[in-house]
Amino acid sequence: MNEGLIKIESPAAPKAVGPYSQAIEAGDFLFLSGQIPLLPSGEMVPGDIAAQTEQALKNVGAILQVRGLTLADVVKSEVFLKDMEDFAKMNEVYSRYFRESVKPARSTLQVARIPKDALVEIACVAYIKK
Repeated sequence: MNEGLIKIESPAAPKAVGPYSQAIEAGDFLFLSGQIPLLPSGEMVPGDIAAQTEQALKNVGAILQVRGLTLADVVKSEVFLKDMEDFAKMNEVYSRYFRESVKPARSTLQVARIPKDALVEIACVAYIKK
């Protein structure tokens, strides 16, 4: 059933904290699990939504880099916020990372709780040019 799927891991991003992979390559796409603001050592980044969004996006970038991709290759992202009141500050940081003229499609949701009580989690799908 997992034929053709490739597990992707980056030592520059935190290890999975549960029974999942950092990312899975399936055909022309790379599916990244949600990244919370953990340092590669597994410690939570202290600070507000801006600092936590920055670290979550750094983690996404580190995983993409394993496959030679960048944030410019992301076609879909999902942002989960603990508090929708943080949307503007999160969006300010997010927009610095996604500067391409064609930005990824995105969903942003407020959720009841994020692992490790993070303020933000970001998942995405990237297109692998072949």
